[in-house]
Amino acid sequence: MSMAPSTPEVGIGIDIGGSGIKGAPVDLTRGTFLVDRLKTATPRPSTPGAVAEVVADIAASFPEHAAGSAPMGVTFPAVIQHGVARSAANVDRSWIGTDAEKLLSDATGREVYVVNDADAAAVAEHRYGAARDVRGVVLMTTLGTGIGTALLVDGHLVPNTEFGHLEIDGYDAETRAASSAQDREGLSYEQWARERLQRYYEEVERLLWPDLIVVGGGVSRIADEFLPYLRLNAPIVAAELRNTAGIVGAACLAVERFGPAVPDLGERA
Repeated sequence: MSMAPSTPEVGIGIDIGGSGIKGAPVDLTRGTFLVDRLKTATPRPSTPGAVAEVVADIAASFPEHAAGSAPMGVTFPAVIQHGVARSAANVDRSWIGTDAEKLLSDATGREVYVVNDADAAAVAEHRYGAARDVRGVVLMTTLGTGIGTALLVDGHLVPNTEFGHLEIDGYDAETRAASSAQDREGLSYEQWARERLQRYYEEVERLLWPDLIVVGGGVSRIADEFLPYLRLNAPIVAAELRNTAGIVGAACLAVERFGPAVPDLGERA
């Protein structure tokens, strides 16, 4: 007698950004989407109530996973402390002080775990990507408009690090080393790496002594243009999951916190 295929462990991941809100059900065995992700423009203004409505609509768009009440992880561009937003980057400032987990749980009828966006990406890279199964200290940096950071120790997340805002040589680090600084100042990739990134990463190494550094953000697609110029103690590699990392990491953290969904056996014939 043939055995029925096992049902994958599933979580719902949603990524809230300044311009778009994206979501998908995630197969946590593989770290891949079960169906194509949905994306909706972030409402203007991006108040908690307006964003919660969009999140609820996206979560309700995956009916094949709704019966099991799969837990949902949500990334948010802010410091998240025990479910409460303590800052707000590229979203309405009325989020500050909002219990984001309660708001989104009430809106969706699901258990919800809310996490900083860089933290979620780091978890995804550790479980499924460039840092898979690496022990010790893993530092993830996302190079974009600013520098987002996340820190893992033996796979355990140290939440809400802000190493992009270290003061280095009298400057907020991200104002000189983010990819936006390269664009703004017309630096070549070699100049950016040797004059800006080298100084940033060697200072971070001096403080944290990471075993691995993972570089994310849109510029990671062309990491070969700048990473070879860096001379560091730790290996430094490009992220692998790229624009799926936030959704995957959020779903993973939600299931790790709440446990897997329980199938509704009553729906089986």
